[in-house]
Amino acid sequence: MGGKNILIAHGGGPTAVINRSLQGAVEAARSLKFGGKIYAARFGAEGILAGDLIDLTDVPAQTIARLDGTPASAIGSCRRKLADADYPIVLDTLKKFDVGYFFYNGGNDSMDTCHKVDELAKREGLALRVIGIPKTMDNDLVLTDHCPGFGSAARFAAISASELALDASALPIHVVVAEYMGRNAGWVTAASALAARLTNCPVLTYLPELAVDEDKMLSDIENAWAQGRGLLVTVSEGLRGLDGKPLADTGIVDGFGHVIPGGTAQHVTDAIIRKLGIKSRAEKPGLLGRAAMAYASEVDRTEAYDAGSAAVYAALSGRSGSMVSIRAERTPVYASSMELVPLAEVANAEKTFPLEWIEDGNRIGDAFFDYALPLIGGQLPQYAILR
Repeated sequence: MGGKNILIAHGGGPTAVINRSLQGAVEAARSLKFGGKIYAARFGAEGILAGDLIDLTDVPAQTIARLDGTPASAIGSCRRKLADADYPIVLDTLKKFDVGYFFYNGGNDSMDTCHKVDELAKREGLALRVIGIPKTMDNDLVLTDHCPGFGSAARFAAISASELALDASALPIHVVVAEYMGRNAGWVTAASALAARLTNCPVLTYLPELAVDEDKMLSDIENAWAQGRGLLVTVSEGLRGLDGKPLADTGIVDGFGHVIPGGTAQHVTDAIIRKLGIKSRAEKPGLLGRAAMAYASEVDRTEAYDAGSAAVYAALSGRSGSMVSIRAERTPVYASSMELVPLAEVANAEKTFPLEWIEDGNRIGDAFFDYALPLIGGQLPQYAILR
């Protein structure tokens, strides 16, 4: 006999729409008249290990509905990479709370955790249905067209970069360097290149997938600056030099064992001032890029909800060992649907930005915009260009 309760957990960095997936999961369970408890782990894996769960079963419907407009994680997340010794404790918690359906909402490392829990439950003979719910603004999960969280982060990057570009060209006294999140994958930073389409300001964009020759970067910046129309340079936080090392390294490792990047915009700014003698200033939206509800994409919100809902429907129908994946069609109009892919093929795999979509080392090709614009969703600002 399997457990009869649901457990949902969040892992890794939150997004503007991660709570929409939680809302979708809870409301799907309620619509199916699920008879067990609906638990959420407080601060993800940390809560599972501590047996610290939140009971969402009887939370009023209007409170669950407010998840729609709540950024970050309402139940808490963590960056905790589970060690082998942790998994028996995880199973103990699942047994203690009579959990028969486990959902982990996260990125690469979270899908690895999800897969390991599924495999261990099978070995232990525990009747547990395990489904991963995708989440990452980095857009780096494989076997899915894109990830919930990316569309909103991309919309933020596109609009905020356009606003910076307009400012840089209105008072062209310095090169503005903006840093966007993305340790190994440049998807969000690529969206900032939309500023070149929406404004009259030159924009150079550098992604971590392509190693940077700093001397050439500075030469390109100097040439673009010489046009006299201002200049915006957008960079991923994980930008690397020809030696493969980050241009800026905090020297800190997170709970997943990843080196934490940071300070790339300031590094580039310092080089512009020191080596080119041009005024420059660094801007870093940082966490605003994943938490700004004002920029949330409607497409992203809808798909995040559908991913959470689809996970519950799949588990309650007997499916396990899978992650919800988004299948998308862009012509003649954009449409998406949810399907399942094996956790074993998703865990720890990483989808980076296609090199063929990068032109001349610092410009983003049309193929990316064809891909990303439907996910960004809604009308982008139309600015008055008078110069």
